[in-house]
Amino acid sequence: MDNLTHSLVGALIGQAGLKRKTGLAMPALVIGANLPDVDAACFFWLDGVQHLGFRRGITHGPIAWVLLPLILAGVLWWFDRWQARRGRRPEGRLPVHFGWLYALSFIACLSHPALDWLNSYGIRLLEPFSSRWFYGDTLFIIDVWLWALMGFATWFSLRRERQGGEWRRPARIAIAVAVGYIGLNGAITAYHYDLEQNYDQGRTKIVSPVLVQFWSREVLTHEEDTIWSSTEWDGPLKNPEAVNRFCFDNCPGYPAAKVCNMAPVRALQDANPQVAAFLFWSRAPFAERESDGSVILRDARFYDPRARDRFSVALPDVKCEPIPSTVRAEEAPRP
Repeated sequence: MDNLTHSLVGALIGQAGLKRKTGLAMPALVIGANLPDVDAACFFWLDGVQHLGFRRGITHGPIAWVLLPLILAGVLWWFDRWQARRGRRPEGRLPVHFGWLYALSFIACLSHPALDWLNSYGIRLLEPFSSRWFYGDTLFIIDVWLWALMGFATWFSLRRERQGGEWRRPARIAIAVAVGYIGLNGAITAYHYDLEQNYDQGRTKIVSPVLVQFWSREVLTHEEDTIWSSTEWDGPLKNPEAVNRFCFDNCPGYPAAKVCNMAPVRALQDANPQVAAFLFWSRAPFAERESDGSVILRDARFYDPRARDRFSVALPDVKCEPIPSTVRAEEAPRP
């Protein structure tokens, strides 16, 4: 998830009452909720899309769950002692308890991979023991409804605290509602996976949440090694009419993108670190033909002809080769 969501989760946990356990509890919770994203520093030494194959890995895995909170708790404990020695420690700060600092940092750090798992971008939860990607397919990577819920609850709880009222209850209610909202989205995704499995058991499906419209899902269908089609469903509680948003290669009646054979692209993995990193990260890779006949490597989850930097790799020296056989997309009645 985005860092605003992570920060609000940490703040809500604190406003639910845990910030009273020790001094510097709120920094431990808010910073800890974002700390696994320290792997963003890879942008300083990795080029192009190589960050895709590095991020959401080692700093989101089991070793980091233990070490990152320990480092954060140690830094905050030292900072409190440093301020005390200089006579600058705030008088109203609660005594700092290292055990509680570590516990709160640990809870906050665990919330980060738990939230990251919920979207279709992917996370390597077992790194460095396993490089397998995990996908929750439950929430879009940016969820404005969670922003609104948690942002308002945090503001209201802080306001009640300043006024001397009951400030823990609003945060606790918001956490419960957020958990229910996530559960509802998980049920919607599971519904679509079951629906797609019953409709066609022979092809790979990816059910992805949609920005803002949490009740909708985009279903990516793996037609062949290099062909993906996309269908967007507007709600799970009835039989909505599926609208095909895009379809790659020979798909009558829909906007088409020319698709190339992936074999020449996969052959570059050993020699081209950009291709290797992209294919390691990609869940729905395909090769698209450029106007000059060259190839651009993309992922169907984030298909955008304008997104040539973040989720694509341009291969000007690779010529588009036809795929061995073409699967023609045909409209079929949905259940």
